[in-house]
Amino acid sequence: MGIMSRFKKSDSQETTPSNSVVNGASGNYEKEMGEHEAVRMLRPRIFAMVFIVSLGGMIFGYDTGQISGFLEMPDFLNRFGDTTDPMTGARAFSNVRSGTIVGLLSIGTLIGAIIAAPIADKFGRRVSIVVWNIVFIIGVIVQIATMTHWYQIVVGRWVAGLGVGGLSVLTPMYQSETAPRQIRGALVSCYQLFITLGIFIAYCINFGTEKMDGPSSWRIPMGIGFVWPALMAVGICFLRESPRWDYRNGKIDRARTTVSKSYGVSENHWEVQREMREIKEKLDAENVGGKHSIIEVFTGPRMAYRTLLGMTLQMFQQLTGANFFFYYGTTIFTATGLSNSYVTSMILGGINFGTTFLALYVVEHFGRRKSLITGGLWMFMCFMVFASLGHFALDRNMPTNTPQIGAAMIVFAALFIFGYAATWGPIVWCITGEIYPTRYRATAMGLATASNWIWNFLISFFTPYITGAIDYQYGYVFAACCFTGAVITYFFVCESQGRSLEETDTMYILHVKPWKSSKWVAPEGEDLITADKLFLTDNGRGIRKEDAAGMEGEDRREAIPDATAEHGVHDISGTGVVPEATTGHHRS
Repeated sequence: MGIMSRFKKSDSQETTPSNSVVNGASGNYEKEMGEHEAVRMLRPRIFAMVFIVSLGGMIFGYDTGQISGFLEMPDFLNRFGDTTDPMTGARAFSNVRSGTIVGLLSIGTLIGAIIAAPIADKFGRRVSIVVWNIVFIIGVIVQIATMTHWYQIVVGRWVAGLGVGGLSVLTPMYQSETAPRQIRGALVSCYQLFITLGIFIAYCINFGTEKMDGPSSWRIPMGIGFVWPALMAVGICFLRESPRWDYRNGKIDRARTTVSKSYGVSENHWEVQREMREIKEKLDAENVGGKHSIIEVFTGPRMAYRTLLGMTLQMFQQLTGANFFFYYGTTIFTATGLSNSYVTSMILGGINFGTTFLALYVVEHFGRRKSLITGGLWMFMCFMVFASLGHFALDRNMPTNTPQIGAAMIVFAALFIFGYAATWGPIVWCITGEIYPTRYRATAMGLATASNWIWNFLISFFTPYITGAIDYQYGYVFAACCFTGAVITYFFVCESQGRSLEETDTMYILHVKPWKSSKWVAPEGEDLITADKLFLTDNGRGIRKEDAAGMEGEDRREAIPDATAEHGVHDISGTGVVPEATTGHHRS
């Protein structure tokens, strides 16, 4: 039976406040009964939360940016290199070692992203954030303490990756669960903004230390990496726990206080009452039908489609090729003949950071779909030119013989970063935070983030091998992926600009055509059909009509009861008995 056929209301329309959907009348109940003081958004508490929690992005970005510079620092090469450059005789990294050093961080982040959600559900968001920051600090200590053992760098980056992966899930989760709904999207987008800021700061510090003699050239940037997790771990202790986690664990009064402080109003304000009622309704719906297993992220209402879509979008975010520049940018631009490739990396990092501010405007004024499609086609064009120049025009044996080609490649690399930072960089994170119902969001976001890290590892590990075999033709692979990402967006992503999370959920459940979704209008005066308001049976395959919103009539049985001697439906085919309805005689 199709899911829509299960939403037909029975003849009785009697409802109770405890399980009725928020329609026009009930949605205004809090406004009529609660206080009406103005909600204050831009307050010190909000700014503190944005800065402290978004440091999770800073940690990720800083670690990503610094490793690019380390791979070209003389002391780092002398200590950990395993081969020599055939042209200069200087120490160098083999493809295996450079790929392992860069890529093992991503293996750690993959594991951290997968296990972060269940740990956070059990112990709370704040405690988990502190723990993952401590894990990251341990990883940095392991790296900075090494003298000549390259595998110690690898192990340290793997441990640090566990922390980065955990924070990559918890940062947007905490922000989306705690921030006022009016500015929730902007605050979650700050995660990507801080990633770009971390990359840029790492490039600048690498530029300042790369000429130093001895291990200070790489230990100073690595040591500064202690600052961000320390600030985040200490700062989160002064913030309140997520109100949704508190409520789920029976701390209702504390949850109400947190909501009131987030909105800057009293606990009797109608916004606080609305949010508390919404939290209660969603928790009640989740608790019906027994224990709900993790498999529901695939068996729940339209969840297989959305879970796979989120994982695919995160995969293509990596396959755009942005980390090709962020991880190996210094090495790439050295190969184009630049005298100081750290300067170019710093310029690209500045473009990446500055353009992310533009993305905050683009996503709300041009929509998710148009932005991703346009960005995908833009990046496709940039990589086609970049790869063609590198393969057909650049003198790869002596790049200084073709300086204009090298300069042109840098220009198109900058144009690519501009397009990426304005579209696919932040907007994919925004979409994966919007398309999932609350009950599945933590697990589904964990899977989407894990997909991101899997492809992050594959690109970081295999890039040296691929570029060694096909040189800059590698860019054609990324170009094809950028084009494919634009096509997938057109056919599968619904437009969520200006819509509530409930409206976005409804569009996917109703199978609204993605290419028509920007013109879809929620029906006025009717209840929205959302997964969070459905009382599902185990594994999310059925609906408990006696509890489901919109199923409040007297006759609520899911199945037809067995027939008795006097009542019910009997199969009389082949018996020769004539039904009463055909004889004109009816039971009085």
